[in-house]
Amino acid sequence: MAIGGLISNRSFGSFIGSGKVCQGEQAILLHKGERSGIAVLHGNKFYRKLWSQTANGFLSGYTCGRYLRSTVHLDENTLKPLSVSPNGSQLISSVSLCHCKKSHKVSPRQRSRGSFGYYSFSSPVPGGCLEPSDKDGIGKNSTSAYYKSEEYDITEAKVDSLPSPDGMNEAILVGGDMQEAVPLWQDFPKRWVIVLLCFAAFLLCNMDRVNMSIAILPMSKEFNWNSATVGLIQSSFFWGYLLTQILGGIWADKIGGKLVLGFGVVWWSVATVLTPIAARFGLPFLLIMRAFMGIGEGVAMPAMNNLLSKWIPVSERSRSLALVYSGMYLGSVIGLAFSPILINKFGWPSVFYSFGSLGSIWFALWLRKAYSSPKEDPELSIEEKKIIMGGSISKEPVTVIPWRLILSKAPVWALIISHFCHNWGTFILLTWMPTYYNQVLKFNLTESGLLCVLPWLTMAAFANIGGWIADTLVSKGLSVTIVRKIMQSIGFLGPAFFLTQLIHVKTPAMAVLCMACSQGSDAFSQSGLYSNHQDIGPRYAGVLLGLSNTAGVLAGVFGTAATGYILQRGSWNDVFKVSVLLYIIGTLVWNLFSTGEKVLD
Repeated sequence: MAIGGLISNRSFGSFIGSGKVCQGEQAILLHKGERSGIAVLHGNKFYRKLWSQTANGFLSGYTCGRYLRSTVHLDENTLKPLSVSPNGSQLISSVSLCHCKKSHKVSPRQRSRGSFGYYSFSSPVPGGCLEPSDKDGIGKNSTSAYYKSEEYDITEAKVDSLPSPDGMNEAILVGGDMQEAVPLWQDFPKRWVIVLLCFAAFLLCNMDRVNMSIAILPMSKEFNWNSATVGLIQSSFFWGYLLTQILGGIWADKIGGKLVLGFGVVWWSVATVLTPIAARFGLPFLLIMRAFMGIGEGVAMPAMNNLLSKWIPVSERSRSLALVYSGMYLGSVIGLAFSPILINKFGWPSVFYSFGSLGSIWFALWLRKAYSSPKEDPELSIEEKKIIMGGSISKEPVTVIPWRLILSKAPVWALIISHFCHNWGTFILLTWMPTYYNQVLKFNLTESGLLCVLPWLTMAAFANIGGWIADTLVSKGLSVTIVRKIMQSIGFLGPAFFLTQLIHVKTPAMAVLCMACSQGSDAFSQSGLYSNHQDIGPRYAGVLLGLSNTAGVLAGVFGTAATGYILQRGSWNDVFKVSVLLYIIGTLVWNLFSTGEKVLD
């Protein structure tokens, strides 16, 4: 058939509906036979845009504006515009489309960039025209269609008007690569929505964990607890925390990370809210409630690791994990900063009520937005699914945990041993730091509390810096194995170096700087051993993290107790020497036996 027609341009400052026509752009109604669609003329380019929404919203944006008549002659073979001529303008208040038998639409959640979908409508109006007010017959028998596209320059086209027989400006539906104009928040990668929700969960995790370290002071006065009782209460959290590390990994790998992490946040949030009530009932009830809280938080890291192993490609793995773990560090900062304010104004129970209630807000968002894997998400775009699923990561669910196979692999033991060595020094610094500031640097308790926030801030910053560096190195072609070894070596040798400098510093300022640098370099471990679980066994990422983190928690428990024993018979220099020795052992084990390749299928 002859190829030719008219394009009707409508210039809008904005478009009513989910999409927009920016200022300086002109909306173009395209029609050919039963096919109708919308493109945009931007400057002198036949540009690419499409709104994939319902017909009502589609039409409503075209009920006002300036109607600019133009004529475009299209080449029969190439479909490129040969001529264009403006024919004046007139105001319009409605738009009609020619009668069509079927309605075609592209779902907003099943779109693909680089493709063009079209709309056409079934009209109940006699004569075959559909007005914007007509709602019947719109959106029925919907299907999808996609066309490849090009951009066409029409500045040099010659005038060659072709009148439209029905009074409407029409144009051949050029196969155009039309991108959808969608709000920025809708175009945000879904995999990073999962990452941000995990970040928020870990933020709440540490907020709810550290509030007891502040609230315990007024609580011990009210209930007449001695130091031994305070230590017992603080340690009761780890009873439940140790219990669910491996179990949380098994559950996540078998039934999915969404359910397990959602369960964990709800569980520990309820336990946090019930803590003041349990304390008033008696010490045994408080100990049980703190252990219950540990049960909830114990599943968080394995479940998160399982989720990211399915959602994040290897080229973004370090950045995503660094961001999630920085949520823990910032949660500690927020908890330590706001707990004293709430206690002074509303009493110590307010800390538990307010922090615990935030979990309900997170859970509501989690239910709406999160899925255990990309395959389960009906809203995930085709393009992003290809990015996620294009990697080598297996997405199949786990039915049986091959314990013999897992424990027979040297890289698994490298993870476990390295995690133990890493957490020994980390937990000692974070647990005993206020005492060190007070005894050695002669800071008062207020100054010590403020300075305790500094390492968490440096860890949050350097974790994300390390993640960006690691992913950049991987994207440039450096092997994952080398990147993991480099990053974890910094995470071991950096703290070891700065701890040795503490022995020689003479001023409090230099001591605080060394402590901050020690923890900042420690945060590079997020791109080392903490990312390695997904490298060596993505299907069992939850179980692997549960195994290694169990060793890490044990290091914290034993290391904290051993530090007190060392200080009774020695000095802080002896404490630092033990940590440095374990950092060196961890470095050797990691570089000899770790790998970034998949060893568990």
